[in-house]
Amino acid sequence: MDDDAVFKALADRSRRLLLDRLHRNNGQSLGDLCEGLRMSRQAVAKHLGILEEANLVAVQWAGREKLHFINPVPINQISERWIGKFELPRMRVLSDLKASLEKKSPTEK
Repeated sequence: MDDDAVFKALADRSRRLLLDRLHRNNGQSLGDLCEGLRMSRQAVAKHLGILEEANLVAVQWAGREKLHFINPVPINQISERWIGKFELPRMRVLSDLKASLEKKSPTEK
């Protein structure tokens, strides 16, 4: 996985918007994704290309129509690598706190 490509793709607000739209309704065509946006069709296509290069969007052809699907795997990998490791110490503290509270007698709770 190319973390740089994923971070670059996620850094742009318009691309995050496209991912949000695919998350809500996966499998949309370029035309579907353009509806209601203040972007040209070419701009949306360019953003989708960057998302595809980062492996955040997968495509499938249905006849002559190219459908776009969100691929959550790269985001999950980033979460595990960059966010998850920071959560472990916090979870240990909470677990230790719970254990110490359970050691108290019922009248002390």
